[in-house]
Amino acid sequence: MAKTIPMIITNKNILVKAKDSDKFVTFEMPGIEESLNIPFYHQFAQRIAECQRYFKDFIKGIYGKHFTRNILAIIVPDDTSALERIFIKEFFLNSGACKAVAQITMGQALSKTHSKYISLSMSARNITLQYISGGEVMARRYYDINDYNPKRIFEDAKRIHIDVEYAGVPVFINNFNMNMDEFLEMGQVVTPKEFMDKISAIDVEKV
Repeated sequence: MAKTIPMIITNKNILVKAKDSDKFVTFEMPGIEESLNIPFYHQFAQRIAECQRYFKDFIKGIYGKHFTRNILAIIVPDDTSALERIFIKEFFLNSGACKAVAQITMGQALSKTHSKYISLSMSARNITLQYISGGEVMARRYYDINDYNPKRIFEDAKRIHIDVEYAGVPVFINNFNMNMDEFLEMGQVVTPKEFMDKISAIDVEKV
């Protein structure tokens, strides 16, 4: 039977849920350097076969000989582009480390009890405001981390979607990267531990 392996792509590395606990193990590819405003995994494309082999060995070391039967449930930053999501899917699917790949944004994973809510997060390049309904992203706005106004974002959150204008919905602040100090009063703060606790129990059928 296929097992779901939760993974989180962060600003600097990849976190993979351990086999027999709710803890996460860090995957870092040697020789990868940080680049301003460019997600680290873009550099995988330059050494794709090597990186895929390294990741496959990493997963095998955690999940044992039947690791290829598993499904990777990958949680990506909220500002991940459509092309980046394609690359992520193809990279991991063709690594030989799994049988299938599913993806959702961090914002989509912030609440399991609310059918409608607003999420706010900050990556290495953007602040992302999203309206989530029924698990789907219905509206999204980006703000460059080098040029934004917290008051404007607060006002935009009130009218990001027509549903929001006529019915108040909760706001969740994703503080996974511990960089949301300016926005903590906007809504309910989700700490790194709370976020990983939610992800550790994720099932691919719900992704």
